[in-house]
Amino acid sequence: MTTMTTELPREKAKSKRGVMDNVMAQFNTAADRINLNPNIRKILKITNNEIIVHFPVKMDNGDMEIFTGYRVQHNNALGPYKGGLRYHPTVDIDAAKALAMWMTWKTSLAGLPYGGGKGGIQIDPSKYSQSELERITRRFTFALADNIGPEHDIPAPDVNTNSQTMAWIADTYMSTRPPAERTANQHVVTGKPDGSGGLEGRDRATGYGVFLTIKFWFERKNETLEGKTFIVQGFGNVGYWASHFLEGEGAKLVAVQDAFGSIENQNGIKVEDLFNYTESNNGSLVNFPDAEASNKDEFFGTECDICIPAALGGQITKDNAMTVKATLVAEGANGPTDVDGEKILIERGVTIIPDILCNSGGVVASYFEWLQNRNGEFWQLDEVMPKLDKKLLESFNKVYEYSEKEAMDFRTAAYCIAIKRIEKAYIQRGIFP
Repeated sequence: MTTMTTELPREKAKSKRGVMDNVMAQFNTAADRINLNPNIRKILKITNNEIIVHFPVKMDNGDMEIFTGYRVQHNNALGPYKGGLRYHPTVDIDAAKALAMWMTWKTSLAGLPYGGGKGGIQIDPSKYSQSELERITRRFTFALADNIGPEHDIPAPDVNTNSQTMAWIADTYMSTRPPAERTANQHVVTGKPDGSGGLEGRDRATGYGVFLTIKFWFERKNETLEGKTFIVQGFGNVGYWASHFLEGEGAKLVAVQDAFGSIENQNGIKVEDLFNYTESNNGSLVNFPDAEASNKDEFFGTECDICIPAALGGQITKDNAMTVKATLVAEGANGPTDVDGEKILIERGVTIIPDILCNSGGVVASYFEWLQNRNGEFWQLDEVMPKLDKKLLESFNKVYEYSEKEAMDFRTAAYCIAIKRIEKAYIQRGIFP
């Protein structure tokens, strides 16, 4: 199952900040609060490496197409670069740079021995056959050559990529290694299928983490999820699993939006019924029989307790933040709330669980898979989920308590914790030469 994408109408795009403007504004706010060492600040404001590759691929009809792929490696002070590869028309160098920086903060906050990287191909995968996507993926992997590796840079699935994509990358990468090294390089990517070194539970880990952080927040308020209503933008892997677990705790899904449209039913939408419908309807929720079509531009104004943007970035802006009815926004996507939108939400008393905390279940599970492959082990689901619970609870508690102590919003608290850990590593090690 791939991640569905959702975009706001083009006429609203001019009201959005650029993605790099957002990530730098967030970084600078936190850096100011912790009085970040100015020399380390200079380092963290830039990326280590920005790789752009152009490569030809033969299509099914015999024609040749040229594709552009990206991999940005932001920082590796804490360990190998880690982050997803997405296949989407919006992929460009600025998007990859911003996403790579977010991954640096995310892995640091989670206490993982990783840095941050991100990339992908500027492509609409729906326009290509499965065999064409395989050739594109394998050629992209070959073009990246020595820029990825299990101890250097470890890709994972992201928007419009999945476990099959990772299996193709792993196979291609291992095929380029000397024979004696091939089986030792299986952990060059994470998010692989179970039968190819993947981790049981990796498919649900990101959505499960979104659910857990929501649950932890309500527990801090001495409340349960029973009877709470929620809306989800993007009903792909993250949106589906978050909804699945929330419904299991008694919460009610009342509206969903995907790339094709929006639906609403204040009496509740059964998660499994919607999932089965989309699976049989080319991924689309349009004409789902147990809900009414709703205005796509007014989605975030739907009455609910919890809003989960789990599609693309830049969805909640100054144009629609005033309409948000939820008291809690849980960021299943990366960067779904821009700086201007966030300011409005905070002024209105809306709590935001930031992306680098809320959707970090995926990279934590990726770390477990990497360890499993490295050690030649196989972890079963009943081992994986408790480990995930523990790591996410630790991260949530750190952010919650720092936020309370320093009287700041969750995102700034999360950034402060993440950046301090990297600053400490640089201070202890020094900077060559």
